[in-house]
Amino acid sequence: MDLDDINLPADWRTGKLVDLCELVSDQCDPGKTDHTIYVGLEHIDPGAFIFSRYGKPGDVVSAKNQFRKGDILYGKLRPYLDKAVFADREGICSTDILVFRPHRNVSPLFVLALIHSKSFAEYAVQTTHGVNHPRTSWTALKDFPCLIAPSREQRRIAAVLWKVQEAVATEVEIVRNALALKKSLLRGLFMHGLSDEPRKETPYGEVPEKWDIQLLSECAHVQTGVAKGRTIDPSEMIEVPYLRVANVQAGHLDLSEIKNIQIRRDELERYSLRKDDVVLTEGGDFDKLGRGFIWDGQIEPCVHQNHIFAVRPHRDRLSPNYFAYLIQSSYGRGYFLAVAHKTTNLACINTNKLKAFPVLIPPLADQERIASILQTVDAKIAVHEAKQRALQNLFKTLLHQLMTAQLRVNHLDIDTSGVEVAV
Repeated sequence: MDLDDINLPADWRTGKLVDLCELVSDQCDPGKTDHTIYVGLEHIDPGAFIFSRYGKPGDVVSAKNQFRKGDILYGKLRPYLDKAVFADREGICSTDILVFRPHRNVSPLFVLALIHSKSFAEYAVQTTHGVNHPRTSWTALKDFPCLIAPSREQRRIAAVLWKVQEAVATEVEIVRNALALKKSLLRGLFMHGLSDEPRKETPYGEVPEKWDIQLLSECAHVQTGVAKGRTIDPSEMIEVPYLRVANVQAGHLDLSEIKNIQIRRDELERYSLRKDDVVLTEGGDFDKLGRGFIWDGQIEPCVHQNHIFAVRPHRDRLSPNYFAYLIQSSYGRGYFLAVAHKTTNLACINTNKLKAFPVLIPPLADQERIASILQTVDAKIAVHEAKQRALQNLFKTLLHQLMTAQLRVNHLDIDTSGVEVAV
């Protein structure tokens, strides 16, 4: 941020981070402290204003920093992660967390907003040292150039940003609860059915006793994808959109970036995706193996790469939507992990293993009802994730414009009554 290019209001001034706060280095022995909470980097979410979880001092052994209510906790390890929060209570924290204590008449949340700004993150990253574990330091950060609003405006800016953050936190909590509900439903529906049916044991968990079990090859067609980097005669070549592993996520498809691939003209039908295909990956991290969901024909034509399978259920026996949720369940996860080829960090399945997937087959009407229940939860998750993204974008815009005086807080029609912001 070039401060010389900003037309400052008369009551604002330029300064440095050290003009707003100081570093507090007060270490203690976790075993000899009366503090009841411990905050590590794992307890701080990127971009959050406050920590929503914490550990206990008894969980750690080495010396830690002490902090008090009103301090700012900043993660100096990998500063691009943007981990900084307001301490709403006292406790101890990791030594990879710097404790900033705002000066008198400085709003802690104004300092926190400054630390969350894009310009601060870029500055912090440039000051890191170390390759595998890059860290910054107070010595480097204290000279960060910034704009300083008068105390009263600091508090008002903090109140506005806090209000937006509260709205973001609400959406995060709704999504978290909905995901927990979905996980519970995935387990319950594929273990008990729709009416708490008697169960039978399988190698991958208990399932309803009356449900049939068929190999996937008996109730669906499994289509493999096209390999990249082949030599193709230009006279036979066409270029088409294709689905990559990066596009296929657990429970949804990310189609924000679709790339093209070259194939032979006569291969288009062979590798094309069809509406209601269930696409899933052949490998990845253990927790992502076999991830995927429904292809809804969003792009026509579209093929898929060879690291993605397209499963085309026989509709008279297997509902695509039902199968898409079955592979997300603990039963589906259990099968994939049991048969996968594993290395240190990765696992993968081949076509034969996928075709041998033992599909749980309740009546079609029950399949559709199970899918409908889970689709309702997914729809709620999608709505609130979209609201969360919109609020986060609003926050970023307000953060930049308010902290650089491009937008004055008195120009905003945002009700901050009831917002308690520490000065």
